Amino acid sequence: MDPNSPDSAHEMIRLVRENNQMLHAMRRSAFVGSIFKFIFYLILIVGPLWFYTTYMSASIDNLINLLNKAEGTTTTVQNNFSGLESAIKNIESHLPSFMQASSSTTTSQ
Repeated sequence: MDPNSPDSAHEMIRLVRENNQMLHAMRRSAFVGSIFKFIFYLILIVGPLWFYTTYMSASIDNLINLLNKAEGTTTTVQNNFSGLESAIKNIESHLPSFMQASSSTTTSQ
């Protein structure tokens, strides 16, 4: 095949145009793919944040408030129990003979 022949020139032009079309299609495909990839990663990052702020934030805040109230109630009960212990010790110190007499009657029976 002679490179100077007219058939060869037409074939070369056809191959160049086909190659150009393929390169444009590849470039367009890469651009569209990168846009879809960007949107996908954006959804992966922003999606959970949006879901948390829309649906979970109020529930988590309510749960934290409930735990804080439970902690406060536990502290109040502990303080009341320590007050009860000090009251029992105070009664024992004021009535030592009564506590000894009641314990000796329970052991003798």
